[in-house]
Amino acid sequence: MSGLGRAARFLVVLALRTDRRRAGLAAVMIAAGYLASPMVAVLLGRLVDAALAARTDVAVTLATAVAVVLVVELMMAHFAHLQYFELAELMELKLHGELIERANGSVDLAQLDDSRFADELQVVRDDISPMQVPVEGLLQLAGVVGQLVVTTVLLGMLNPWLALLPLAAVPPVLLARRAQRLVDRAKDDTAEGIRRSQHLLQVATSASSVKELRLFGTGPDLVRRQQATMAAVTSTVWRAQASGAAVRAAGQAFFALSYGAALWLVVRDVADGRGSVGDVVLAVTLAVQVSLQVANGLGLLGTLQGFGTTVRRLEWLRAASAVPDGVSEPSGSTAPTRLDEGIRFEGVGFRYPGATRPVLRDVTFELPAGKTVAIVGENGAGKSTLVKLLYGLYRPTQGRILVDGVALDEVDAAQWRSRTSAMFQDFARLELTLRENVGIGAVQRIDDEESVRRAIDSAGAQRVVDAVEGGLDGYLGTGFTDGQELSGGQWQSLGLARSQMRIEPLLLALDEPAAALDAAAEHAIFVRYAESAQRAQRRGGITVFVSHRFSTLQMVDLIVVLQDGTVREAGSHAELLASDGLYAELYLMQARAYGPSGEDQPPVAR
Repeated sequence: MSGLGRAARFLVVLALRTDRRRAGLAAVMIAAGYLASPMVAVLLGRLVDAALAARTDVAVTLATAVAVVLVVELMMAHFAHLQYFELAELMELKLHGELIERANGSVDLAQLDDSRFADELQVVRDDISPMQVPVEGLLQLAGVVGQLVVTTVLLGMLNPWLALLPLAAVPPVLLARRAQRLVDRAKDDTAEGIRRSQHLLQVATSASSVKELRLFGTGPDLVRRQQATMAAVTSTVWRAQASGAAVRAAGQAFFALSYGAALWLVVRDVADGRGSVGDVVLAVTLAVQVSLQVANGLGLLGTLQGFGTTVRRLEWLRAASAVPDGVSEPSGSTAPTRLDEGIRFEGVGFRYPGATRPVLRDVTFELPAGKTVAIVGENGAGKSTLVKLLYGLYRPTQGRILVDGVALDEVDAAQWRSRTSAMFQDFARLELTLRENVGIGAVQRIDDEESVRRAIDSAGAQRVVDAVEGGLDGYLGTGFTDGQELSGGQWQSLGLARSQMRIEPLLLALDEPAAALDAAAEHAIFVRYAESAQRAQRRGGITVFVSHRFSTLQMVDLIVVLQDGTVREAGSHAELLASDGLYAELYLMQARAYGPSGEDQPPVAR
C-alpha cells in the first residue's frame, strides 16, 4: 500500500472510531466549502455576460449569488476547522494511549532494549503531535479532489482539450513522492542522533544532573556535544529537504507550462467566435483555480505521504509488540496462589539484545519456599538482572526458571506479577501526591488510607510523610508542580513503602533497598523485612534481598554469591564463612571497617 493510501485509510478508520459525528460534520462542511469555488467561477462568467448584455436585474442577482457563495465558502472553512481541530485532539490522545501500550504492553522488557524499537517509537511520538496537520490534510485533499473533478467537467464543456489540464499534475505528483522519500530516508538516518541530542539536552537542563555538571565544569563540553549532534542532524535533514524542494520545483514548472498552453486555447476559441467573454472569464477563473488546486494538492500529498511513513512505523511497532492492540490476554498456566517447593534456576543464561557478552551464564540454584534469600556479589555480577528474570521482565536466553516445577515462561505473566512485589535498584521517582506515590503499589487500594499508612509504617517512611507539606496529599517533586523535593534516601523509602502495598506476596525482592541510606538504617530495614517475611511463610512466600553490605545478612536463610555472571557459592552465613571462599573474603573485608576486632557489628548511625 502506498504512503498516501496507507495514511488515508488509517486516518479515516481512526476518525470514525474516535468520533463519527464530528468526522462526518467536518467532511460535509469541507466539501461544501471547496465546491463553492468552481460555483463562483460559473457565476462570475454568467455575471459578465449579463453585464455586457445590459441585463441589470440578472447581473444584480448573479452578483448577490456570488457574494452569498463566497460567504458560504468562508463560513464552511471556519466551522469545519472547529470540528476537525477537536477531532484531531481526540485522535492524538488515542494514539498517545496506544504508544504507551506499545511501549509497556509486552510480556518482558526486551523490546525496550531494542535500538530500532526505541528509534521508531521516538519518531512516531514526534510525528503524531499535532494530529491536526494530517487530519486537516486528508479533509482538504478530499475537498481538492472533488473540486478538481467539478473544475475538469466545466473546463471540458468549454473545450475538450482543457479537460486534460489536470493530467499535467501527474508528473508533479510522481516527483513529489520521490522528494518525500528523500526526506523520509533522512529521518531514518538521523533518528538516533535526535534521541542522543534530546538526551544531552535533558541532562544539561535537569536539576538532578546540573549540579554535577557545574561541579565538574562539564557543562560547556556537554553543550558542544549537543550542538554538534544537532548540527549533524540538521545538515542531513536540510540537504534532503533542499533536494526534495528542487525535485518538487521541476514538477511544478512542468505544470506552469501546461497552464499557459490551456489559456492560449481559450483565447484562440474566443477570437474565432466560438465563445463569449463570460466563457473567457470562466475559463481563466477555473484555470487559476486548477493551478491553486494542484499546488495545494501537491503540498497536501507531501504531508499525507509523510504521515504514511509514520503510519508504517506505527504498524511496525504494532507488529513488534508482543501483545496485539495493547490488550493483555491471559495465557499459559495459572499462577500459583502459594509456593510449596520454591523457585529454581536451571542452567540460566542471559544476554541483553545487541550485547556480545552474556550477563548471566549457567546459573543454577534454588530459592526454597518460605525462606529469605540474600543475593550478593560485586558490581556487575548480574544481581539486578537475575531479579528481573525472577519477575519475567526478561526471559532467559538459555536454561529455564521453574516455579513449583512449572517453567516461568509457561505461567500467566500478569497473574504471576500480581502475586509479587519488588523494589528495584533503579526505583521510580513518581512526581505525584505522596499518597499516590505509595498507593500505586496496589492501585486497587490507592484510596484506602489505612493500607497506605500500613505500607509507610512497614517501610519506616513516616519521617518522609512528616517532612512533606500536606502529608499524604502533598505533592512531590518540582518538575510539574511546586511540590516537595526529596533526598535520594527519602525517595527510596517511598519505593520501599510501595513494595509493601501488596499483602503477603509470593515473591518480594528488594534490590539494594538501602543504597541511599547509611549502614545503620539499612540494618534496621533488613530486620524489619526479615520479620515481615516470616508472615509470608505460611503461603510459601520468598523474600529476596540484594545488597553490597554483608553485615546484616546473617539473619537470612540462604546466601547466593554471584561472580562474573554465575553462582560462585551458596549456603548459610555460617557455612559460607566456614568454607573460607569469596563470601568470607568480602565479608571480613567489610567487617574490619565496622570495628577493630573484625567482628560483624552493625554500624551506628552518626
